[in-house]
Amino acid sequence: MQALGIDIGGTGIKGAPVDVATGKLLADRQKIDTPRPALPNAVADVVKKLTTSFGWSGPIGITFPGVVIDGVTKTAANLDPAWLGVDAAALFAKATGGQVRVLNDADAAGVAEMRYGVGVGETGTVLLLTFGTGIGSALFTAGMLVPNTEFGHVEIRGRDAEKRASEHAKELHDLSWGKWAGHVHEYLQHMEGLISPDLIIVGGGISKQSDKWVPLLTGIRARVVPAAMLNDAGIVGAAMTAVPAGSGS
Repeated sequence: MQALGIDIGGTGIKGAPVDVATGKLLADRQKIDTPRPALPNAVADVVKKLTTSFGWSGPIGITFPGVVIDGVTKTAANLDPAWLGVDAAALFAKATGGQVRVLNDADAAGVAEMRYGVGVGETGTVLLLTFGTGIGSALFTAGMLVPNTEFGHVEIRGRDAEKRASEHAKELHDLSWGKWAGHVHEYLQHMEGLISPDLIIVGGGISKQSDKWVPLLTGIRARVVPAAMLNDAGIVGAAMTAVPAGSGS
């Protein structure tokens, strides 16, 4: 079974068709900058462009950087407040003319990593964190997803954790790898105090350079490993959720 996966981020929107039986992209992914301001109709136009660029007419899975409940966006910390309360599933279905499922972006990445990546076979508590414009999170226990955790917004030193430990924070404050890894380390220790994960998977675009910072995360009880699917996990997870269980996936 095939589906189109589209991953909406704070800085870019990317997509590709996916073979959900293998987790492999069926074409090179395409990426378009997230519009500014990131208003619903403007983002929907980008989603339409990506769908059209692949000549797609099948099921579509779309991630969103915020809480999504029954296709409705409840938070949008890194996009625009206009998203609050929007029926995103209906908006994107109208824009693309297709069958659409919408879910939290980190949840999608986690679903992909648990099925095709480093989470395969893990039965304990697994925490996936994506470091990008913000920090996304996906929590699994016994292989089951606890949706919409949004742990990037836990408070560290009086501020959202993502204000200190996201990739954007590293770039904004021109932090060295060592300094930034220190912020990430503090955040991971805080998360260990809350949920005691057995495995922490770190993803997002900066995971491509994991050799520069993951080895600096010493003293963390959990195993800390980079995501196997790197920055494609959101696309793959989105596509997976677009295909109903038992439909040949």
